[in-house]
Amino acid sequence: MNKIFFVLVGCLPALAVAQTAVRPDTLGRATPRTVGVSTTAQPSKAAPGPTQARSVKRKVVRRPAIPSEGMRAGLHRVDDPLDLRSSVALVVDQDTDEVLFEKNPDAVLPIASITKLMTAIVTLDAELPLDEQLVVTRYDRTTDRVRSRLTPGVKLTRAQALQLALMASENHAAQLLARTYPGGVPAFVEAMNAKAQMLGMHDSHFADPTGLSPENRSSPGDLVRLVKAAYDHPEIREYSTSTELSLPVGRRVVRYGNTNVLTSRPEWDIGVQKTGYTSAAGRCLVMQAAIEGKRVVMVLLDSIGKYSRIGDAQRLRRWIAEQKASQSADVRDSKTKPS
Repeated sequence: MNKIFFVLVGCLPALAVAQTAVRPDTLGRATPRTVGVSTTAQPSKAAPGPTQARSVKRKVVRRPAIPSEGMRAGLHRVDDPLDLRSSVALVVDQDTDEVLFEKNPDAVLPIASITKLMTAIVTLDAELPLDEQLVVTRYDRTTDRVRSRLTPGVKLTRAQALQLALMASENHAAQLLARTYPGGVPAFVEAMNAKAQMLGMHDSHFADPTGLSPENRSSPGDLVRLVKAAYDHPEIREYSTSTELSLPVGRRVVRYGNTNVLTSRPEWDIGVQKTGYTSAAGRCLVMQAAIEGKRVVMVLLDSIGKYSRIGDAQRLRRWIAEQKASQSADVRDSKTKPS
């Protein structure tokens, strides 16, 4: 497969500019703050009357305040028939490994919270008791700037921490799972990389259990292997696709939701999913889903825009359905032709 690189260039008229920071993905609340430009041409005062120029609205162009690694590498310039906003895409038949769709399939990029699928696998492989009660400490705090409701002193089971990490992308929960692993975080990260090699993920590397580090990297093909391995665990299938979890925190009950809105849509049959976002990785999404009777693994990396990865998944789903309908029509036509 060939590598194709390109540069995305946006034209930004310099009249009104608003710039803010980018926050990491967690709890489904983070949004990429953008450099936004909106201009309106004013009527000319020198030419009053019927020929006076009317105001013209220009299209707002939005780009991430901090470009992703894929954007800096020029991956977004590659065209694809579905006009995806993700610079990297790979869809594979889960049962036959047939590649159904690909875009920049050889790219190796930061994967953000997609990392938590490996965090879950390593946790389950250790066969630690899921009903064991864990206590959050200050050592479970992470470097992201999004406030976590898992503050020091909060108690929860390992199963609840696993569900929060997968469903709500809770960074402190992932860090808690690694800290309570035999040997602590260093041993946990070592186990993550060992498992990656065991699965044949030779383009991948893990530096932390949350995905906040840009050193957590992988390729689309490796992530297909990761999703398949995650699918083999009933707990990951259940926790990653659950839509909510209520957790007692002190005197109140905190309700968490799923960072992937597709898990609550009846037209989707999702077996495993994980979202991810950092400024270096862009918006990411991996899923195992059944579409038109076909089990597929879908990988979307480095998407621009808060909901763009969801839109890309919807486009791919419709495209797969259209391909099947077209194939069925061809079969019917071949049967009706005279021999």
